[in-house]
Parts: sequence; C-alpha cells; structure tokens
Amino acid sequence: MTTHVTIVGAGLGGLTLARVLHVHGIPATVYEAESSPEARAQGGMLDIHDTNGQPALRAARLTEEFRALVLEGRQASRALAPDGTVLFEEGDDGTGGRPEVMRGELRRTLLDSLPTGTVRWGHKVSAVRALGGGRHEVAFADGTSHLTSLLVGADGAWSRVRPLLSDAVPEYVGMSFVETWLLDADTRHPATAKAVGDGSMFALAPGRAIQAHRESGGVLHAYVALRRPLEWFDGIGPADPAATARVAREFAGWAPELTALLTDADTAPVLRPLHTLPAAHRWERVPGVTLLGDAAHLMPPSGEGANLAMYDGAELGTALAAHPGQVEAALAAYERDLFPRSAAEAADAARLHALMFGDDAPHGLIKMFTGGE
Repeated sequence: MTTHVTIVGAGLGGLTLARVLHVHGIPATVYEAESSPEARAQGGMLDIHDTNGQPALRAARLTEEFRALVLEGRQASRALAPDGTVLFEEGDDGTGGRPEVMRGELRRTLLDSLPTGTVRWGHKVSAVRALGGGRHEVAFADGTSHLTSLLVGADGAWSRVRPLLSDAVPEYVGMSFVETWLLDADTRHPATAKAVGDGSMFALAPGRAIQAHRESGGVLHAYVALRRPLEWFDGIGPADPAATARVAREFAGWAPELTALLTDADTAPVLRPLHTLPAAHRWERVPGVTLLGDAAHLMPPSGEGANLAMYDGAELGTALAAHPGQVEAALAAYERDLFPRSAAEAADAARLHALMFGDDAPHGLIKMFTGGE
C-alpha cells in the first residue's frame, strides 16, 4: 500500500517533492499558510544550477518547461568599487551552468504540474504532535487538523515540524539585508541601470554591500547588506523613512548610482535578517517525519538555497519511489545523503559570506572568481 505524503510548505522544495511523487504515482498533499499562489511576491531571480537545481527539475520531468523560463544574458556579473569603478566583469556567452529564471514563474510551473487540489491554501500550521508509531497530528490555525503517517517539513527557517526532530533554533548571523526594487529602471533610473549592467552587480566592503540583479521588464532588484545588531534595524519598512535614511548614512561617500538602489527605491524596503542553523545540523531518525530545504539546513545566502531545497525534494521523492511500502528505509536513505551534503554546502556558504563581507572584501571574492584563490 502506498503511503500518502503530507508536506508542510508550498515553496520550491515542497512543490518539487510533490511533483516527483506525482511522477511516480505517489499521492501527496501540500499544506500552505498563504491564502493563494498570489498572496505575496515570490522574490526575484534565481540561478538554477547544473549540479542540483537542474537535476531536480529533470527528476520532476520539467526540464523543457524550465528552459522556457530562462532569461538570456542574465548570467553576466560585475563587481564595482564603492566609487562605482568596475573591478571585475564577466559576460554571459550562453554556456554557463546557472541560467536565470524568475522565482515566481518557476513556482507557478511547479504548481501547474500538480493535480488540482494537491495544495491546500490557507492552512497555517499552529502545532504538530507525535502520536506514536510514526503517526503525527498537524493542527491548523483555523481549528482543523490532519493525521498523517508520513510528514515532511518543507516549511522554511522557522519550521513548525523541525522540533519533532531537533532542538536547533536559527541564530542571527549579525547581518541583515534591506531589499528594494527600482522599476522601469532604464528610463527612470538610467545611471543605476547602467551600473548594474545586464545581469548581477555587487559592490562590497567589509561589513556592508550593495548588490543588485536585473530582472525582466527593466526591474532592478537590490539587497543592501549591513553588519549590525538586529535591533539596529528596528523600523525598516514603509512606516518609517528615517530608518531607511539611517541605513543610507552607512554608505556615505559611495557612488550615488549605487546608493540610489536604496534611496530612490520605487517600493517600500523589506528587512531580511540573516539566520542560520548549525553548519552540521542533523538529527536521529524519527519514524514518519523528515525535513528538507531551510527547515533542514538554513545557511547564509550563497545562491544555493532554492537549488538545495529543490534537490532535497527530488531526492526524497526518488527515495520514496525506490522503497515502495518501506517508508523508514526511504527516509533513512534520504537523510544518509542529506546530512553530509548539507554540511558541505553550509561550510561553503560560510566561506563565501566571509569573502563577501569580511575584512578583505571585495578582493578575496574577486580572487576566487579569477582563479587567484
């Protein structure tokens, strides 16, 4: 008898799992707190890597659909000094292994590949408890609940499912991003659009950075990074322009075409504090439950997060298909590979974070790009 899989979280990882299970004829239901697919913006560009994200999409049999989403030319990148001088530049010749797509479009592709009713919207998890024998009860904020014998937490950094397996709690890394957008940038913000270029741009200094990516439709999507205590960022958002001005003062003397990504933003800034789980986060096998994506291995941003979540989902789905009727064998096989893979990626993310924001920034990162390190 095939076990019905309960997935908490309709992000890219949870949806990839649901799709791979569907490909193999295994029923699944995804419970998502958001009220609909359009409930919030789904973030910006993602580079889908040939080592994890693309194999996950192959397992989901969605390679052709993925290729139709690729935005050509967006793999170009450049590093600028705070005064706007170009320190490093690399074009996109179409041969790179990290084509760029819009996160929202990729999520929509995954949603459209699932049977109607697979995702249950408006189901915010309020509690999860073990019932014994590998069974769990998932309680929702609307007072309803669901019983399951196979539960997967794909519910991100602040996972409600994780406490069934681990006492680990995300810790603030000491740095936050302030996310902004410039719209119709080539017409309305031409100097900044020129500075960003055709793909991604990063201007780094110890403990701070301005990073941006050109999206579709002339949109520039930026992350302004600053190492400060979390409470220092209190007030960031639409209601307190003074808080945004406080961040901008930390970049005094930087080129105006760079600081405009914060000061001239066409949308309210969004605070993104960075948190991480222990680099070697793991747990003992608990019957009937496991984790994927940030719920399992939250780490500093490295360009791998979405790719790893999708790969986790594909690997878990493939393991369940390879062990019909043997849920525990499937989960053990999945976690056996998950733990060392996650630990290695977390270590790489920590090294990248140090290169980007450490005392030698940006020179260490440029050396890495040019083969000097």
